[in-house]
Amino acid sequence: MKRISLILLTLVAHAAIAQSTPSQAPPKLEKIEEVAEDPITVTAKPGTEGKITERRDNSGNVTETTVKSGPSTYTLRPNHPAGTALPGDAMSGSPRGAQWTVLEFDIGKKKKKTTDDEAVQDNAPPPPAPTVK
Repeated sequence: MKRISLILLTLVAHAAIAQSTPSQAPPKLEKIEEVAEDPITVTAKPGTEGKITERRDNSGNVTETTVKSGPSTYTLRPNHPAGTALPGDAMSGSPRGAQWTVLEFDIGKKKKKTTDDEAVQDNAPPPPAPTVK
């Protein structure tokens, strides 16, 4: 019995010490010296900015993204998995790669007006036909 009362007494003493209120004084803070450094500015080279154009359907989902960066142009389209498959699932298939635009021709554009010198050359008579023996 003495042993149990002794254990209870020590537990009560530890609980009383643990519940003591902390001091009301604020903790001491160290002042950090401010260092005046020159700000770093990062700028891109002129003419290297790209252009990103997104096309969306009526519900707001992105259907196509076209990126023009320098001389390169490529198109990204999302990979829509079939059925109830989730992206990254075994049934969803592999991711869709970028489609690069290569050799674009301007077929529908009007021709430039020719200068007078070029017009004279265009109206010149054709060279004589070769003689046949």
